[in-house]
Amino acid sequence: MEEKETAEELLVKQHRKEKKDLQAKIQGMKNAVPKNDKKRRKQLTEEIAKLESDLSQKHDEELKQLNATDETMVEEVLNGVEALKVEAGEPEEAKQPRVTKAQKRRDKKAAQEKERESRIAEAEVQNLQGMRHQEGLKLAQKLAQHQLQIKEISSDGHCMYRAIEDQLAQRVKPELKMSVKELRSRTAEHMRNNTDDFLPFLTNPDTGDLFTADEFEKYCNDVEQTAAWGGQLELRALTRVLNLPIEVIQADSPTIRIGEEYDGEILTLVYMRHAYGLGEHYNSVERLKDPTSAEDT
Repeated sequence: MEEKETAEELLVKQHRKEKKDLQAKIQGMKNAVPKNDKKRRKQLTEEIAKLESDLSQKHDEELKQLNATDETMVEEVLNGVEALKVEAGEPEEAKQPRVTKAQKRRDKKAAQEKERESRIAEAEVQNLQGMRHQEGLKLAQKLAQHQLQIKEISSDGHCMYRAIEDQLAQRVKPELKMSVKELRSRTAEHMRNNTDDFLPFLTNPDTGDLFTADEFEKYCNDVEQTAAWGGQLELRALTRVLNLPIEVIQADSPTIRIGEEYDGEILTLVYMRHAYGLGEHYNSVERLKDPTSAEDT
């Protein structure tokens, strides 16, 4: 009789297939972009990183949900078995059927495979947590050199705009402050009015072709009306909308500076590649707090 796979084994297989499918899709995207087209290759790299991070976060959440469900089910089953023993008043040995040597071998093999898969899943989570920890340490060191520290921004798809909103609230005149909704609207408006500056950097992730006019309009509508993630194109538009320079500090790469032609006070964001499982994320910054004074408050 064929052994039935556990929920965890099925989930691991599903994750492997999704990773394999994504790699095939990524390879197709790479093949569709000429190697000498640096602008499109750069945009492609960002798109690939986003796809990989989204899938990693999805797998992480599914594993956590499965583990939580398994713990609850095991507890319920054990409680039910104990209750049946008490009601029947029979010794446990009398209820257990005889197990053949072949069945024992199959059970042992299944248990070993399940343990191996669990170790792989646990290692992936620990590796991610380690990367996140190292990234945080590097960023803290960089920021401390400028007497700054990270100011956490919620990860809801609006993080880049919320970080800009926070920076404006900290640094500029009241009349220049904007809400997330206003920032998105002004960004989309600027991109629509300056199509030639943005359209060449946007490609269809499935075909690798440059966006059509309709696709570009949909992209701008998403910027304005949804929680679509923002990147360097939107930051470029924001520097022009605000007439202010923006810098993005990263753990393992040089700081990116956009809008250096503007003389206003620079807005500082922190870009985190491993902040939320897989997920890219922007935070704001604030003045470094004195630990001794924080303890006194």
